[in-house]
Amino acid sequence: MKKKKRERNNNNILLQASNELFIGLNVILWRKRHRLFSLISAVSGCLLLLLFAFSVFTPPPTATDHFLSHHPSAVKKTEVVESNFDMVLQVPVVIYGVRANQSSTMDAAMPLRAFNVNYAVYVSAADMKTHPNRYLMIATSGGLNQQRTGIIDAVVVAYILNATLVIPKLDQHSYWKDTSGFAEIFNVDWFISSLSRDVEIIKELPRNEGKAWIPRSMRVPRKCNSKCYQIRVLPVLNKKHAVELTKFDYRLSNRLETDLQKLRCRVNYQALRFTDSILELGKILVERMRMKAKQFIALHLRFEPDMLAFSGCYYGGGEKERGELGAIRKRWKTLHVSNPEKVRRHGRCPLTPEEVGLMLRALGFGSDVHIYVASGEVYRGEETLAPLKALFPNFHSKETIATKEELAPFSSFSGRMAALDYIACDESDVFVTNNNGNMARILAGRRRYFGHKPTIRPNAKKLYKLFLDRNNMTWDEFASKVRTYQIGFMGEPKEVKPGKGEFHENPDSCICQANGLKTPQEDDENSKERKEAAEVSDEQQQQPQPLEEDPDWTDIFYLDKELPDVITKQQHTEVEGFFSD
Repeated sequence: MKKKKRERNNNNILLQASNELFIGLNVILWRKRHRLFSLISAVSGCLLLLLFAFSVFTPPPTATDHFLSHHPSAVKKTEVVESNFDMVLQVPVVIYGVRANQSSTMDAAMPLRAFNVNYAVYVSAADMKTHPNRYLMIATSGGLNQQRTGIIDAVVVAYILNATLVIPKLDQHSYWKDTSGFAEIFNVDWFISSLSRDVEIIKELPRNEGKAWIPRSMRVPRKCNSKCYQIRVLPVLNKKHAVELTKFDYRLSNRLETDLQKLRCRVNYQALRFTDSILELGKILVERMRMKAKQFIALHLRFEPDMLAFSGCYYGGGEKERGELGAIRKRWKTLHVSNPEKVRRHGRCPLTPEEVGLMLRALGFGSDVHIYVASGEVYRGEETLAPLKALFPNFHSKETIATKEELAPFSSFSGRMAALDYIACDESDVFVTNNNGNMARILAGRRRYFGHKPTIRPNAKKLYKLFLDRNNMTWDEFASKVRTYQIGFMGEPKEVKPGKGEFHENPDSCICQANGLKTPQEDDENSKERKEAAEVSDEQQQQPQPLEEDPDWTDIFYLDKELPDVITKQQHTEVEGFFSD
């Protein structure tokens, strides 16, 4: 009995020992497995880090790949559009300089040839699909350049909403009463094909099961950003499937993600091309100006009655002027009662033709300079233009250098006539404006993007006081002060800081800058004039955007030669004669 009990105890001891041994082995195995897993995890992590580093430091895909849209239909068209697409992007390297003969201070710059999108973002975007029943329509507002900003932003909004864009409608009911459609001013087929990798664009809204779509009409606030569109418009678009945004000008934020800003540039500088007939006559205008002078200035002179009425400015014409402009002003019901003195004191009145002429002569442009004047109907016509023509006898316009027969297809349409002026101003050597309107901003940005040519705009806030006091000083004193006040307003490459100003005026996200080159501001960092110019420039950039029905205020000027510091003695008498009121 005792023997059996002893054997049972021994067996229990052996069983317990074996159990403990088994548990110990399991613990050892678990620990080794855990270490193995840790090792595998560490190795995997290292491999992932190596892959990530490889993706970051490896050169990005070519420009052709980078512009692939998030729309599958665009991807399918890749092989078809390839040759066209490359043609669009072939922008030569250009030189950014203050003036053509100041090569020592030039900055190298060039338009970006592709979005600098992170490759991972690009891959995910390419997999996104355009919603099959999501159509965006746009009704633009204002004149040609105001509508241009709306068209550019419409493409970006369609991209944000992942919607199909219907060719935008041009404003046919504003002050100009121009009946032109999109295809009568812009090359519609080029517009569609050159953007096919970014946004799907169609010429008209398709039928819905045999019936016409009834789009939901709505308006968004000014400066609406991406999130704003996704919150306000996307739910309506998903429900109604077709939405029309009305009064579409400046309805997209000035500051957007870099990739969206670059899409803006691509639309503005590559996709928006005038029709062949406009381009051909525009080329003829430029060629004829070049026959008259190797270099010429283009002046966009905004001094039409409607513009003066809208601005609320007064130019000394007595009760007759107040009555004429007051009657026009009544059509803008939202405008408050104006204080002409206050408006001019704040630099918001365009310079008169005489004042523009005096400013240019003070800057050193002689009477022999040829000027192309882009303008509508000037208030009081020849009476107002006479002082400018006396200062610059070589005075030209599209009406004087093209025949009536050549202008006949365009003369009844303000938008097409404005397009001709746009081409001539863009091709000029110096572009000058008497205001800071839409055309001034659009062309200033274009001249920065394609290679620097000066865009001179008046520092109206300071020049206003100078013009009031011009009879109490000599010509030399007047000219010296004009040159001082215009520092920062002469269209130098680095005049506007990156990210400052309206984006169409300063498309810095789309321009590659050379490293190691100092800007004029950096070379003269402690200059009092530079600091003063920067302060004035910041003030200008803070000016409010145009109102709901703001006509397309604009000016323009160009020239390649260096501006002389002083006007010649022979010219003093001639210029001083125009100082009297």
